[in-house]
Amino acid sequence: MDEKKNGEQKTVSADDTTPKVTGIGGIFFFSDKPDEMKEWYSKNLGLETNEYGSSFEFRNANKPEQINYLVWSPFKNGSEYFAPSKKEFMINYRVQNIQGLVNKLKENGVTIVDEIETFEYGKFVHIMDSEGNKIELWEPIDSVFTDMGGKTTK
Repeated sequence: MDEKKNGEQKTVSADDTTPKVTGIGGIFFFSDKPDEMKEWYSKNLGLETNEYGSSFEFRNANKPEQINYLVWSPFKNGSEYFAPSKKEFMINYRVQNIQGLVNKLKENGVTIVDEIETFEYGKFVHIMDSEGNKIELWEPIDSVFTDMGGKTTK
């Protein structure tokens, strides 16, 4: 993939491991009635929904043979999952080299809310941005979702 930086063409390798965000992994928000919200989005906007919300399927720009996922999920108002943020939403960013990124964030004085946790579908950690928004960082293992099957929004 080619990117322009300072007017120069730069080639990004598919094997790049620079600690950074690579995309959006999820959009989470409060809802008074999450189940009704999922039904509304399914009926009116065509989202394929499940108990968590909807999984959007897309291709990796640097590795088009790979299927990637983004999760859209309404949470019940008052859920503690977004704490300590007081906001009604949380963004999940897909990242590569999560440990390297956490090290970089610590060096920059960023608040790290918890420790990196590992699950079969990837690694997660939460941070706070400069305005008090809790952010979820996810180093995904997308193949787990692909192997699970199920309907996705495309």
